[in-house]
Amino acid sequence: MLISEEWEDYEIIDAGSGYKLERWNNIYLLRPDPQIIWDDKNLFEDRKIDAIYYRSNKGGGHWENKHNIPASWIVTYKNLKFNIKQMGFKHTGLFPEQAINWDFMQQKIKNSKRKIKVLNLFAYTGGATVACLAAGASVCHVDSAKGMIDWCKENVKLNGLENSEVRYLVDDVVKFVKREIRRGHKYDAIIMDPPSYGRGANGEVWDIEKDLYNLVTLCCNVLSDNPLFFLINSYTTGLSSKVLENLLKGTVNRKFIGKISCGEVGLPIKKNNLVLPCGIYGRWESNE
Repeated sequence: MLISEEWEDYEIIDAGSGYKLERWNNIYLLRPDPQIIWDDKNLFEDRKIDAIYYRSNKGGGHWENKHNIPASWIVTYKNLKFNIKQMGFKHTGLFPEQAINWDFMQQKIKNSKRKIKVLNLFAYTGGATVACLAAGASVCHVDSAKGMIDWCKENVKLNGLENSEVRYLVDDVVKFVKREIRRGHKYDAIIMDPPSYGRGANGEVWDIEKDLYNLVTLCCNVLSDNPLFFLINSYTTGLSSKVLENLLKGTVNRKFIGKISCGEVGLPIKKNNLVLPCGIYGRWESNE
């Protein structure tokens, strides 16, 4: 398991009874997590809690703010800054466990000693986009939700990178990649964080079990002659990281020489030294 343990502005303080108590800079949030199946009901009595997210039996849920919370606030990871906000369905606009992947991307880009073009698909609020731009790469950021694109622009500006080489596209990722193939556009690195299910900009339906292999196959056609890395992240419950390894072996690794790694990503829990699993990853990387 890859553990993101170099945060200063974020930590999981405690976890139990289906919830995790987190510190986001100086804001304390209590949020549900399906991986937390052990008991600790005392969590709800912590006076530091600024807000709790309660799930609804009908789906979704709501925030209950116990103290005044700003509409947005900033967390910093090493040289990177991000805007955090309370969103519907418990999210905050950032997945802190991905910091270990940001480190990987930045190291690969900086060590390459050449200009790297990155394609970021299902790119969300741009954690990976900001990391790659800060390392000196150019990035094409694609997401089907305009609100996420706007949020990414905020994060890019927050880091003083608004004059970097970055393209933002509100688009269905499959249709976009097909157009890039026709245009003959190439990328040295591809990142994707596909949801289990989703809809594109024009209502296109995405199902990870049916569509992921075809998308990865398509993406092989927009890789440059000397690709640097290909990273797939997933939060789909029940999907093994070995599946992502198999996908990469059957696609990227058939065309390019490199190495593949896969596994879980996680975050440490401060109180009891446990580790909370937070999803899976599959990486192909060149030997460069």
